[in-house]
Amino acid sequence: MPLPAPKSSWAQDLGEFRELARSFCQKELVPHQERWNQQKSVDRELWTKAGEVGLLAISIPEEYGGGGGTFAHEAVLYEEQARSGDSSWGVSVHNGIVAHYLLHYATEEKKKEWLPKLASGEWVAAIGMTEPGTGSDLQGIKTRAVREGDEYVINGAKTFISNGGMADVVVVACKTDPDAGAAGVSLIVVETDRPGFRRGRVLDKVGLKGQDTAELFFDDVRVPAANLLGEEGQGFIQMMQQLPQERLIIAVTAVAGMEAAIDLTIEYTKGRTAFGRPVYNFQNSKFKLADAATEAVVARAFLDQCIERHLKGELDVQGAAMVKLWTTERANKVVDDCVQLHGGYGYMTEYPIARAWTDLRISRIFGGTSEIMREVISRTL
Repeated sequence: MPLPAPKSSWAQDLGEFRELARSFCQKELVPHQERWNQQKSVDRELWTKAGEVGLLAISIPEEYGGGGGTFAHEAVLYEEQARSGDSSWGVSVHNGIVAHYLLHYATEEKKKEWLPKLASGEWVAAIGMTEPGTGSDLQGIKTRAVREGDEYVINGAKTFISNGGMADVVVVACKTDPDAGAAGVSLIVVETDRPGFRRGRVLDKVGLKGQDTAELFFDDVRVPAANLLGEEGQGFIQMMQQLPQERLIIAVTAVAGMEAAIDLTIEYTKGRTAFGRPVYNFQNSKFKLADAATEAVVARAFLDQCIERHLKGELDVQGAAMVKLWTTERANKVVDDCVQLHGGYGYMTEYPIARAWTDLRISRIFGGTSEIMREVISRTL
């Protein structure tokens, strides 16, 4: 039988919310996978539908239009999305990342202006960190923001930006002091209807085919000085403060994706015959799946521990790096074994296991590569 559904202690009181999330994912995500893969984006209406049922800004306080929940609500949604097989909807960037930058660092006036638009789906949100010449090295960004009176003038380019093709608002990492290294980085909010903002290609990726990952360009884009998050030079510190949640989100989707892949493979191997008997009945199949199931249970236990710590405000940089490193590395190994057990059909894109294989590969890269995670961890030893 398939692995049991998660019964994590942090989610014990969220049964009704899980049902809402599961129902939404099955109704609004599952039927559209092939079309979204072809068009390289979800439908714009998906965001307003999600807003209407209360799945956007769910861990943002109600006074700003949010759901008033916690990261536990976020995790349930991301689990159900991953278990549905969808990787197109960039809700984790919108909900779990951008909304929290605005909540923690925007002025009270701007929070009341911006966050309700994220909660309703009127705005789709993105964050612009990565540049063509910089990957995980956020100190090396070249995008420049120059203060002119009560405005900032922004010039530069960003790439690999999730939700970038559809975003109405982008939190942009800029250099306000190009000679100050990390201390010269600031975060500035850019509404995408401003003159000088333009989008480049929606990128053609190996996986996450339905997610609108785009290039963004800023040519003398003027924004009010009030769009600065916090103070000048605080951007790098702000990113470091928010990265643990981002890395935890990646771990949540990795574990849920691993669990879903194992379920698919158990079902497939028990139904597929070779040499007159089910593929599952071969010792290699049973042993590979026994190893995979064990990996998933261990990863789930570690993930649950980290979620509990995060809900208490205790998840540190080291812990977030460890859980991202461990879960994404193990998920990639497990899903690769699951593809092998599908044989030739595991290489066919119409099979969910093939899509899971390509979609999960990026988990070892974005949010900080596995190599960066090891560097982060080693600094704390």
